[in-house]
Amino acid sequence: MATNCPSETTAILPTDTQSIESTILAPAGFLATRLKNWQPRSQPTKPLPAFYRNIEESLNQRRNSRSICTIVQNYWQTSNAVDFCSGDILSLNAGGALRAAFLDELSQFPDFTVGSGGVRLMDGNYTYLERVEHDIAAFHGAEDGIIVGSAYEANVAVWTALPRPGDVIVYDKLVHASTHEGMRRSRALQRISFEHNNIDHFRDTLVKIIETNAAINAGNSSILVAVESIYSMDGDVCPLKQFMEVAKDVTEGKGNVQFIVDEAHGVGVLGPNGSGLVCQLKLEKEVAVVVHSFGKAVGAAGAIILGSPSIKSALVNFGRSILFTTSPSFPFVAAIKAGYNLLGTVQGQTARDHIQMKARLFFNTLTSHNLWETCHAKGILHVPLAQGWEDRAFLTHIITVSTREKYILWLFVHLMAASFSVFSVPYPIVPLGQDRVRIIIHAGNTDEQIVGLVNALFTWAEEIIEIEQGTSSAEVSSVASKVNEWMRKEGLTARL
Repeated sequence: MATNCPSETTAILPTDTQSIESTILAPAGFLATRLKNWQPRSQPTKPLPAFYRNIEESLNQRRNSRSICTIVQNYWQTSNAVDFCSGDILSLNAGGALRAAFLDELSQFPDFTVGSGGVRLMDGNYTYLERVEHDIAAFHGAEDGIIVGSAYEANVAVWTALPRPGDVIVYDKLVHASTHEGMRRSRALQRISFEHNNIDHFRDTLVKIIETNAAINAGNSSILVAVESIYSMDGDVCPLKQFMEVAKDVTEGKGNVQFIVDEAHGVGVLGPNGSGLVCQLKLEKEVAVVVHSFGKAVGAAGAIILGSPSIKSALVNFGRSILFTTSPSFPFVAAIKAGYNLLGTVQGQTARDHIQMKARLFFNTLTSHNLWETCHAKGILHVPLAQGWEDRAFLTHIITVSTREKYILWLFVHLMAASFSVFSVPYPIVPLGQDRVRIIIHAGNTDEQIVGLVNALFTWAEEIIEIEQGTSSAEVSSVASKVNEWMRKEGLTARL
């Protein structure tokens, strides 16, 4: 399978600060820009107006906590580093297959209009958009669907438009920020969380609501349940079928517990032809609403909200983010259609098979390494999904690695220096104190790259063991030490 990643196992770690500066700390590069943005801004000589001063004070709080976000190209985009980071899960963009499918789709409509013409309820509706929505809904076994600009927009629309006054929202603690934003704006009576993927706590939560809410107990109001098929920052799969069985049991068949499933990371990788977890479990007729994102495995942008015609009507009437937003343009929709044209092909299935093979290779290489038990026991390497991986029929493409909090950035820069581009996930993306490194397995990653990544993890872990045991005179891992030296030279006060 084609890939935008080099086939070599890994680059040799740079041995001096000068080499580090020319690679991972290149001027205006990903890491250098991020580290410089940690530096708090001093007050200018001329006082700023209150508006700008207050903004800078808020940004300085983020800088001081090292949680400030920075827009910059990722390391793999500007170097020969291996991509274990991007959302191109099936490698449809990396190999050029999606570009070819997109151009082919456009060629079938030579007179297409570039713009959308306006909002959906005025001049922004057109035949091609309706047809693609119908085709995608049919692909997922749904009655209808509406395409929107992003999965964030989709979740905000769903949770602001659908809950009625008196309804209660029950949500997994780890649902996406966009779901939280939508729920915050909703008209629901209450929002109650349950422990992540915890079936017993989910049952207890439903029982308590039913016992204390007369309208729900009588079947006159509803409980809307928010879950995700695959959780983006943890990589685990929702026990959706068990949740739905619990809901039927505790409501005694009243049918007023309805599920809304975010399939952002499920589409393309799970289910028949990549149709997602809901289709994998044959629950298409039982789940009220499904959101599919097109910015990951599909390789395009945007999202679709799937449900009944009544759900679609409610969205366009009560979802302000849909009502007052320009309609998706023809090229935007054609890119989505091109991605779906590939999902059900031999190439699409081969890509899904490759992800499974690479994920199994990762876990096998990790857990069979002679340092794994030591690193795991000491808390130097914590990989939650490594436990019981052999017994799971499906392995997700998302793998998280954590360590002691003070070591996370040491691990991150070590992997960068070894030419592996992963995602460092800090607070506030994840809860405070739960920073981690996220790895995304792509269909186009090679066996050599997978093995090289695991070996790089253990090379770093061995350094940490030596530091903690006192058999090394170093106080900081080698790459982190070189980065700290560069930060001193740049006049930056922060250190890894």
